[in-house]
Amino acid sequence: MIILAATPIGNLGDASRRLVEALSSAAVIAAEDTRTTQRLLAALGVANRPQLIALHDHNEKQRAPEIVELARTGDVLVLSDAGMPTVSDPGYGLVAAAVAAGVEVIALPGPSAVLTALAVSGLPTDRFTFEGFVPRRPGERRSALQALAREPRTMVFFEAPTRVAATLSDMAVAFGADRRASVSRELTKLHEETVRGPLAELAAWADAGVRGELVIVVEGARAVEVAFPDAVTQVLELVRDGVRLKDAAGEVSGQTGHSSRELYQAALAVRG
Repeated sequence: MIILAATPIGNLGDASRRLVEALSSAAVIAAEDTRTTQRLLAALGVANRPQLIALHDHNEKQRAPEIVELARTGDVLVLSDAGMPTVSDPGYGLVAAAVAAGVEVIALPGPSAVLTALAVSGLPTDRFTFEGFVPRRPGERRSALQALAREPRTMVFFEAPTRVAATLSDMAVAFGADRRASVSRELTKLHEETVRGPLAELAAWADAGVRGELVIVVEGARAVEVAFPDAVTQVLELVRDGVRLKDAAGEVSGQTGHSSRELYQAALAVRG
């Protein structure tokens, strides 16, 4: 079978007993970085020296069939550098190939930067979406964030320290300066820190420079209250048919008696 194993995201004390047992008995390990895995084995005092296969973003498509075949006759332990494989890390392609080939896949649960940052954010945790890294190019990043402006669920993002100030600034524009958020850095490590506040304040804080591995958690959009929802729906239907928003608001205003300006503003808010 394929065994996905979560590894510590910073603190070695978070290594589970099941992880240590799996590392101690594994004959084959597919790892994002074999050097990181060797250091993990040494740090945990594991004497086992399994066969190590590099499995990363650049070779997963090519190596997946070989690893699936190995898993037909024996277990293959799959590791990323930190956290759970497949979650913004290599492994998804391998799991998909294994499932298609009828090879069993199980997971050894453990540390997760996504869930850890979400839990300490102080934001709603009942519904959330993980968005991974936003695009690096400014224009693409702004477009991606604007597309999420009306997402009602709490959103979790990864970001690099060199880009976090720009990303938070773009989030303040796309989501609103007052939208609540948190930035967690160096989770479970010695200098762990979580800063919470409105996006505009977090962007200003990040301008001074931030170091370490980062997770951004952003509050979802609040439901828009519309005084005349049926009329606004008519406006949006016309817009979907190709009518300009201003013209659609004017047309529905003439039919319903509602203010054209109020219809325009309400439709704009709903559309995000």
